[in-house]
Amino acid sequence: MRSQNSPDRLPTSPSSPFRKALMSAPALTLNDGRTIPQLGMGTWPMTDAEVAPVIVTAVELGYRHIDTAVKYGNEAGVGEGIRNSGLAREELFVTTKLDGVYQGDDKAIAGLDASLGRLGLDYVDLLLIHWPVPSRDLFVSTWRTFEKLLAQGKTRSIGVSNFKPAHLERLRAETDVVPAVNQIQISPYIPRAEQRAYDTEHGILTTSWSPLGQGNALLGEPVITGLAEKHGKTPGQVVLRWHVELGLVAIPKSASATRLRENLDIFDFSLDADDLAAIASLDQGPGVGVDSDVDGH
Repeated sequence: MRSQNSPDRLPTSPSSPFRKALMSAPALTLNDGRTIPQLGMGTWPMTDAEVAPVIVTAVELGYRHIDTAVKYGNEAGVGEGIRNSGLAREELFVTTKLDGVYQGDDKAIAGLDASLGRLGLDYVDLLLIHWPVPSRDLFVSTWRTFEKLLAQGKTRSIGVSNFKPAHLERLRAETDVVPAVNQIQISPYIPRAEQRAYDTEHGILTTSWSPLGQGNALLGEPVITGLAEKHGKTPGQVVLRWHVELGLVAIPKSASATRLRENLDIFDFSLDADDLAAIASLDQGPGVGVDSDVDGH
């Protein structure tokens, strides 16, 4: 059992300096005029029991952006953590996602109601279609339902996840609201420059899931470790700063207070053009990462 003084726990007495946020991320403006913190806390694959105390720690450190999904199975724990944090609801940006079960026939209405019940919230700040599932051809009708939920105030903004430009073109042609966000897999290994360019051209903010890559290979790359030494930062901080320099929102996941603190401490340095060029050399090319035409749920 860890002691109360473990580096992966924050002191929580009323006099603790951690009772006030240690740092915070800047906010970016969405195409609907609302704002989103540029760095958030990812919650997959934590369980309800695991995620609730981590939310409290994250809020104490300064996180104001929490990302969950029905598919993660931890919305109840996220809601518990939000309540236990003691932070006013309007101070937090909460994202959830509805997967393929809730596509078509206004199923997203009941889906979001169930999510709000588990979260214990009256609204979410951002609701995403978790995957286009193009083989079912229901994402356009689902988006129209999202527009209804937006009008009803059950979500403040609406967006998508794992959508390619072709999927977004369908939404542009057949619906009224441009997605505020497209959350896709991005890291220096998988930079997806064309998808990012499309999003930017159409006023869609790109959010990076798995921003530190999968496994530890990326953080052990000599390019990354060399830049970490150059800037006096950790490899993870260099990679997250790369996302910031590209104007992306990043949602790294960690249950460690030490790592959560490190992930947020990336706004006091910058990467120069040479740094960015070096990181660009890590691009593994097309054909890597998830393919939203064949993967999904």
